[in-house]
Amino acid sequence: MSEAALPIRLGLVGSPNSGKTTLFNALTGLRAKVGNYPGVTVERREGEAVVGGRRLRVIDLPGTYSLDPVSPDEAVVRRVLQGDIAGVAPPDGLIVTADACTLERSLVLVAQVLQLGIPTCLVLTMTDELRARGGEIDERLLADALGIPVIGVVGHRGIGIGRLKTLLPEPSAWDRPVLLPPTDEDERNAWLASVLDRVLLHRPGRSTRTEAVDRIVLHPVLGTLLFATVMVFFFQLIFAWATPAMDAISGAVTSLGGVVRSTLPPGLLADFLADGMIAGVGAVVIFLPQILLLFTMLYVLEDIGYMARAAFVVDRVMGRIGLEGRAFVALLSSYACAVPGIMAARTVPSPRQRLVTILVAPLMTCSARLPVYALLIAAFVPATPVLGPIGLQGLTLLGLYLLGAGSALVAAGVLNRTVLRGEAMPFYMELPPYRVPPVRLVVSQVWGAASAFLRRAGTIILTASVVLWTLLTFPQADPPPDTPPEATAAYRLKHSAAGTLGHAIEPLIAPLGFDWKIGVGLIASMAAREVIVSTLAQIYAAEQDDDVSLREAIRTDRRPDTGELVFTPPTVASLLVFFVFALQCMSTLATIRRETNSWRWPAFAFGYLLVLAYTASFVTHRVVDAFA
Repeated sequence: MSEAALPIRLGLVGSPNSGKTTLFNALTGLRAKVGNYPGVTVERREGEAVVGGRRLRVIDLPGTYSLDPVSPDEAVVRRVLQGDIAGVAPPDGLIVTADACTLERSLVLVAQVLQLGIPTCLVLTMTDELRARGGEIDERLLADALGIPVIGVVGHRGIGIGRLKTLLPEPSAWDRPVLLPPTDEDERNAWLASVLDRVLLHRPGRSTRTEAVDRIVLHPVLGTLLFATVMVFFFQLIFAWATPAMDAISGAVTSLGGVVRSTLPPGLLADFLADGMIAGVGAVVIFLPQILLLFTMLYVLEDIGYMARAAFVVDRVMGRIGLEGRAFVALLSSYACAVPGIMAARTVPSPRQRLVTILVAPLMTCSARLPVYALLIAAFVPATPVLGPIGLQGLTLLGLYLLGAGSALVAAGVLNRTVLRGEAMPFYMELPPYRVPPVRLVVSQVWGAASAFLRRAGTIILTASVVLWTLLTFPQADPPPDTPPEATAAYRLKHSAAGTLGHAIEPLIAPLGFDWKIGVGLIASMAAREVIVSTLAQIYAAEQDDDVSLREAIRTDRRPDTGELVFTPPTVASLLVFFVFALQCMSTLATIRRETNSWRWPAFAFGYLLVLAYTASFVTHRVVDAFA
C-alpha cells in the first residue's frame, strides 16, 4: 500500500472537560470504533474523516491532566505516545485540547507533550466562553511562544473546525518549537508564567452566572435537596410521560401477535412466532420510552456540567466510606449500565478504591432493572397522588433506586474496612462551566443508548426467548383423559423442561414467596435482568387462550393448589428487593473478570450479592406479610 493511501494517525490529547470529546465528534461526525488497547483493559476510541483527499484516523485518548500517570487511563496515554504498546504505532501528530478559560492549567500538559518530539498543534476550546467573560488570548503570540500551530474553536457550533481541518492532513509540515520547554519544575513554572504574561491579553473574569448557580448546587444542604427534587420529579415523569407511548407499543405488539395467529394455522409455528418471539421480545421493547427518558435525563445532566458538581457534593460522604468523587462518577455511569460504570472505574487512581468501586457498581440501578420495576409497580402499586403531582408509583421507583445506591455505599464502606482495607488518595476534578448542550449531541447520545437497548432486545433477549419457548413447549406431555380442556395448557406447561426445572428449585425460593414460574424467570434472567419480563410473558401467554396483557395476567394469577394469588404484596415486595441486590448479568461478570484479570473477584461479587439478595428478600417478605 502506498504511503498516501495509509491513514494519518492523529492522537487527541487533553484533560477531562477540556472539550476533547466534542472536538472528536466534530472531526469524525460521531462515527467511532470502540475497542481495547492490546494487553490492557483501557478503552480505545477511533474515528475516521477524509480531508483534502487524505484519510485521517483520529484517536481519542483518555483524558489526562499530565503525562505523569496516577491511573490506568493516564498510564495508557503516556504508553501510546511513547510507542510502548505492542501493535499500536505512535501517532503521526498530536492535537492537544485546552480550555481557553483555564489555559494556565493546560500548559503543563502541553509542555510535557512537546518534550516527546511528535508534531503537535494546540486547539483552544470554549473560546466563546472566554470572550463572554471578557478574556482575550492572542493566538498568534501563543503560537510563536510555543512554536506550534494554535487554533481557537467552538466545537459544538463548528467554529474554527474548517481552519483546523486544513491543517491536519500534513502534520509533518507543522511548525515545531526551536527550544523545548524546560523539564525542571521551577524553570518550567517560570516558563509557563512568561508565556501567560505574553499571550493572555485580558484574563477572563469570573462567571457570575456559574458562581451564582454553584452557590446552590455545591452547597452541602441546598445541593443535596436540589438533587433530591430533580430525582423525584424525574421518576414521576417516567410514569406520566412514558405511559401513552408504552400503551401504544403494547397495543402494536398485541395486534402483531393477533395477526400472526389469524394468518397462520394453529400449531407450533404460530405459537413460536406469537408467544416465543413477539410476546417475548415485545414484552421488553414496551419499556423503550422509559429507557429513553432515563438516558435523556442522565446525558443532559452530564452535558450541562452538573454531574461533575454532584461528584464534589457527595465526595464528603464518599470520603467517610473510603472512596472519592471519581468513584462516584463511575457509580453514576452504572445507572445506565454496570458495564461502562465498571470500565469508568479506571479513572480512580488507587487500585484498592478501583476494585471496591467495581465490586459495588452492580448495586447501582441499571437500565436493565427498569423493565422489571416498571412492570411490577404498574401492576401492583396504585397511581395514587401523594403530594400534588407526586404519585406513589414514582416514589416507589425512586425508593428502589435509592435502596440500590445506599446499599452500594454501605457495601463499599464494609469492603474498605475489611477485605480491602487501605488509605484513600486525594481527589481532584475540574468543574466545567455550565453549558446548554446542543440538541444534536443529546439526540445522538440518547439514540446510541436506545440502539444498544434494541440490539440487546434483538440478540440476547431474542435468543433467550427462543430458548425459553423451546423449554416451555417441549416435551409435550399429554394430559390425563379426564383433564378439563381449560387445564390442558397448564398441565403441559408444568411438565415441560422449564416447568420441571422451575418445580425443582421451588423449595429453595418458596421462603421468598416465589413460585416455580418466578423461579424460571430468575434462572433466565441470568443472561440479562430484563429477560424475566419476556420469560413471564411467554409463560402466561402459554397458559392464556385470550389476549390478556402481562400486567393483568400476573395480577390475577392464582396458585392451583390453594387458589391464593401468586403475586401478593409480600411476594411483589420480595421480588423487587431481590432485583435490587442480585447480580443477574453475564456481561457484568465478564467485565469484572476482564478488569480484574481474575475470576476470583467476579465469583466474589456474584456470591456476596446473591447472599445479600436472598437475605434481604426473605426479610422483606416476612416484614410485609406481618403488616399486610
